[in-house]
Amino acid sequence: MADGISSAESPSSDYDSELFAMRKICVLITARPSYARIKTVLRAIQKHPELQLQLVVAASALLDRYGKVIEVIRADGFESDAVVQMVVEGEDLVTTAKSTGLGLIEIASVLERLRPDIVVSVADRYETIATAIAASYLNIPLAHVQGGEVTGSIDEKVRHAVTKLSDLHFVSNQGAADRVIRMGEDPDRVFVTGCPSVDLAASIMDEEPSSFDPFASYAGVGSIFDPTDGYLIVMQHSVTTEYDDSLSQITETLLAVEALKYPTFWFWPNVDAGSDSISKAIRIFRETHEIPFIHFFKNMTPEDFLRLLRGAGCLIGNSSVGIREASYMGVPTVNIGKRQAGRDRGPNVIDLAHSSTDIIRAVNEQLDNGAHSCSEMYGDGLAGIRIAELLVTVPLSFEKRITY
Repeated sequence: MADGISSAESPSSDYDSELFAMRKICVLITARPSYARIKTVLRAIQKHPELQLQLVVAASALLDRYGKVIEVIRADGFESDAVVQMVVEGEDLVTTAKSTGLGLIEIASVLERLRPDIVVSVADRYETIATAIAASYLNIPLAHVQGGEVTGSIDEKVRHAVTKLSDLHFVSNQGAADRVIRMGEDPDRVFVTGCPSVDLAASIMDEEPSSFDPFASYAGVGSIFDPTDGYLIVMQHSVTTEYDDSLSQITETLLAVEALKYPTFWFWPNVDAGSDSISKAIRIFRETHEIPFIHFFKNMTPEDFLRLLRGAGCLIGNSSVGIREASYMGVPTVNIGKRQAGRDRGPNVIDLAHSSTDIIRAVNEQLDNGAHSCSEMYGDGLAGIRIAELLVTVPLSFEKRITY
């Protein structure tokens, strides 16, 4: 297992002359969660004297109905070198496949123009695999962040396919590293860096508790309440492999939160097959039920969201935030369904099926138990710096062979 730089392999001939030059690092941001997961890496690249950041913003990160993340990115001091429109309207299985193909075409053109030394791809979404294929066919070394993890849904297939297309692996923990190596990857190209999203969580935990007012900072829709009295957060996305069940699944969560009658901040779902069904169900529920204790948001800055998460009595849904950041911050989490099935989790998580009765019981149990201790299973807050240093020094190659 490598925790430093491989010395066993010489760089590919195309990159020998570039070893000591400033390296151009192209990072693609394609959605709200991918920005939070990679922001500290962007900052570390931006600050490093031997690296040049090339930032591409694409897909739902450009769309208003998903919070227009590009505006948050710009406000944070990052300028995009390119934007890629690649979301085919509809958010169903067919349009997701078409969006992947469109993304491959458009991202290939952008990478051909920018000619980076390394492309960094994050996690396991359809945009991730489009990026990985484009970089691979352009003979550009590919670095993958958050490989080797285990989950449910289509994400599992995509994540491991991207691992096999990648040349460098920046993983969250030793278990993920072991899985990547068992897939035939060179151990000297696998680095346990921690998860960059935990870096942000660590920085928020170092702050003094703030009087952050989400209603004043972000409009949203719904009721206004006093968050100092306690609140829940809901983040629930569609499960691509259970596309036909999206409506019934979100309805169970809505019924549970309605019955709990507890102040709740609810965040709009990611763009996935089935997200339209979730959005439609939420709108219908708002029109047909009295829910004066729920406020809905499209997006927040990653830091403001984590400030909100820090004070939550419980996080409900199926977001990896409950497994990663909430684990580090000790926030009780009720994880619903199979989307995060198999992912390493801390003691802050209760897993259950899509049942309003079970959700109510689990949330009340978490509220009674209170906050958990910090878990560092996904990192210690220094992943961004580690990844930037490796991007400077690791030998580059776009050729690989299975190791067994």
